[in-house]
Parts: sequence; structure tokens; C-alpha cells
Amino acid sequence: MSEVPTAVALLEEGVEKGLHPGAQLAVQRGSLVLADVAVGNVGVDSLLHWFSATKPLAAVAIGQLWERDALRLDDRVCHYIPEFSAEGKGDITLRHLLTHTGGFRSRLDLEWGDLSWDEAIGQVCAARKERRWSVGRKAGYHIASSWYALGEVVRRIDGRPYDQYVREEVFLPLGMDDCWLSMPEDRYRDYGQRMASIYATEEGSAKPQADRIGAEIAARCVPGASGRGPARQLVRLYEALMGEGKSRGKRVLSPQTVEALTARQRTGFYDHTFKHVMDWGLGLVVNSAMYGVETVPYGYGRHASWRTYGHSGQQCAVAFADPEAQLAVALIVNGMPGAERHHTRFFEVLSALYEDLDLVYGGASVA
Repeated sequence: MSEVPTAVALLEEGVEKGLHPGAQLAVQRGSLVLADVAVGNVGVDSLLHWFSATKPLAAVAIGQLWERDALRLDDRVCHYIPEFSAEGKGDITLRHLLTHTGGFRSRLDLEWGDLSWDEAIGQVCAARKERRWSVGRKAGYHIASSWYALGEVVRRIDGRPYDQYVREEVFLPLGMDDCWLSMPEDRYRDYGQRMASIYATEEGSAKPQADRIGAEIAARCVPGASGRGPARQLVRLYEALMGEGKSRGKRVLSPQTVEALTARQRTGFYDHTFKHVMDWGLGLVVNSAMYGVETVPYGYGRHASWRTYGHSGQQCAVAFADPEAQLAVALIVNGMPGAERHHTRFFEVLSALYEDLDLVYGGASVA
């Protein structure tokens, strides 16, 4: 079912053009399901890869521990991971990690290498802070490094591995049973055809990315990138953050903590990774359309309100909440057509979604 026909038509057109073999779209407004659709070679229950749309889970986990007085946001990371202080990183705090202002962006072998968790943490701790980087005063998106550090902080405080913590404290309470950061091989086999592949589509044909699929890859926890699950379940995270829809009464954070995570903690900073000015909450991208609605990376289309927050994933996913419009949205595709074509694809789909719902008045969305 769908009350956003133009947005769905654009996704179907993307299948015809070879941008993606399949796509899922879930849209919730208050208690109303406005879209729960799949097109192409995936179904609504297929498990798709989220890539960096996984990152807000670390913010939720840190927020939960903050609520329990297990940490403070301005604690130094080395308070929990003493060896992290090596190579000039002793002054980096949890807040710096969550706002991408820590200055140790090196990817190393972290994103999809063959490292164990302990080996990855060892590389993060040994990483050198970048030269001429004033911590907290210079911004640059950390693709993988800081998310391992956050996951390790969670592990050292709570005792459970980070992926287990997220599964038990976030996914299962919200009914996100088919969402995983790492998946046992027997569960992978049980899902069978529901496990969707990811394809490179830049050259006009869909080529499976062999290094991103398979039981061995799905079993690996990459804390900033290995999330998988259906859009109809990912959207529940943002329903819960707003206290709306099916997740009402199943909050994973208090309203006060959500307010802190989604406030503009980093404002007007030029991001030296994305090469664009962007605002950030704590682990969440706050709508930065004021810096260039058609150019800002990880944006939410032409009409999302200034309060919108969420996160995108590399050429494949976006999930967000727009409190002004009471919207929770998850859009996931399984084709990577190149950064420019992907940006245009999602910008048009998300803009059409708001237009379909008649949430455009004078060029801005309203509640």
C-alpha cells in the first residue's frame, strides 16, 4: 500500500533505468502507515544493507548509557579505553566522536577488512590524530574509526559485545526482529532468498558486489556500516525516537535524551570529508538544506523541515524523522549507480514523497 505514488513511481523508474534492481520504502505519519512497498527484485520483508545509516545506533546506545549515569558525553574516550590516548588522541571525548570532530579519520582496514574486533580496536587506538586538527573545532566525517571506538566504549561499560547490546537493547524492544549488526550463519541460511544482494550499477548493468554479500560478511560487525534489515522495521527506530506510531510506548530513549541527540551540536562547520558545510547532532545528521538544498550530502530532499534528523548510507539508504511533519521514513535500495546519480535519485524521491503528502506550503514542509 502507498499514499506516495509519485515517489514509488520514481523508484520503479529507477529499476527500469538500471539504477537499482530493487527498492523498499516505508513511511509512517503518527499511527498511520502511508507506505510499505517494495519494487523490483526485493520484497517488503527482504533484508537490505544500510551501510552508514547504521551509525545512529551508536548514538542510541551511548544515549541509553548516559541515561543510566554510566557515562557523560564530555568524558574522554581514554577514560574507558586507556590505550586510545596514544598518538595525541587523549583529549578526544565521546561528544567529539559523535560529531565527527575527533580528527582520526583514517579508514585503515576497518570498513570491510578481515580484522577481528580486537584487532580493529587495536588499529583505532594506534591511529594518529591528524596534523593541524583542533579537536572539536574542525569537522570531517569519520567513516569507520570513531564508530569502533564508540562500540568499544559500550562493550567496556556494559560487558556485552556491541552488536549483542544493540540487538538486545534496541532492535528486539522495538520489534525489529529481522535487523542485525552481525548475523549468525545459521540465521543467514534460514533467511534464504530474503537476504538481498547489493549491486554496482554504474556501468549500466547490475554486478553483485561479492565482497559485500554472503554469510561470512553478514557475520561481521562493522559498527558504522553493517546494519541490515527491512525498511518497514528500520522506520520503527525513528518512530520510537519521535514517540509516534507503532513504537509508541516502546521508547528506547527518554524525550530529553532524544532532544539532546537531535539538537544542532555542530553548526556551520565545513566538513573536510564531504567538502560541504553540514550540521550535526550527536551521531545524527540534522537537516542542512540551508547550506545548499540541492548539493548538501546526506540530505532529506527539497521539503523536509529544519528539525529533520537521521542518517544516510553509501548510495543505498536513508532513514529519518521529521518531527514537524510527524513523518518517519526509511528508503533502501540495492543498487549503487555512482555518487552523483544516487544523490539525484534520492533527492527526487524524497522531494516527491513530501509533495505526494501535500506537505509543501510556500516551499517548506509543515506539520
